[in-house]
Amino acid sequence: MNAAAAPQQLPLALAHAPQYGRDAFVSGASNIAALRLIESWPDWPAPIVLLSGPAGSGKTHLAHIWARRTGAMIVEGAGLSLATVPEMGSRGAMVVEDVDAVAIPEAALFHLINRAKELSGALLLTAQRPAEQWPVTLPDLRSRLRLAAPVTLGAPDDDLLRKVIVKLFADRQLIVERQVLDFLILRMERSLSFAALLVKALDSAALAAGRRITRPLAAAVLAEPGAENGEFAERQ
Repeated sequence: MNAAAAPQQLPLALAHAPQYGRDAFVSGASNIAALRLIESWPDWPAPIVLLSGPAGSGKTHLAHIWARRTGAMIVEGAGLSLATVPEMGSRGAMVVEDVDAVAIPEAALFHLINRAKELSGALLLTAQRPAEQWPVTLPDLRSRLRLAAPVTLGAPDDDLLRKVIVKLFADRQLIVERQVLDFLILRMERSLSFAALLVKALDSAALAAGRRITRPLAAAVLAEPGAENGEFAERQ
């Protein structure tokens, strides 16, 4: 008689939505300057602040922290239009995320900056590149952007990645051995967004297999097709 296959434990579809509160933000060398600037509001050096840095460096989290402090509306750069500009009047503060992700909405951004100035409001922009690297064709917009206070976030270092991963596991009531953390940090993409996807995938894999998170399990998850892009297998 063939031995019965070991049953798999079905992972529960528990929601672990991104936590964007201040208490959930983990600071390190790559983001401390940006955090200090966000927390210094309303004593900003300029009414416009531009956070720039690679994907997964923490810009969105900082934008949400500031929006919560100010009541600012958050819009995506791809969705910014002239119709959005009047919204600044009802709030006095606005966040435009990923301004340079697609074609920069130059006319809308120019009028939004002017609107913020008229209202003595505040505007927070996030982008992957500093403003001087944007392909801006409107001279007036380029001159306005020169007045923004820039702050750059770097890719997270090993220490920050470790802190973030430990917190992400703790949020799921998981404790992972140091050797597993060392293994992950040495091989994972250097981004906070990837860290969140990886922890979710490891939790799901451990639940499905009915086992704790070990180095072999971590190696198997990282070896999955598409894992290098954060496209981990869905487990039912």
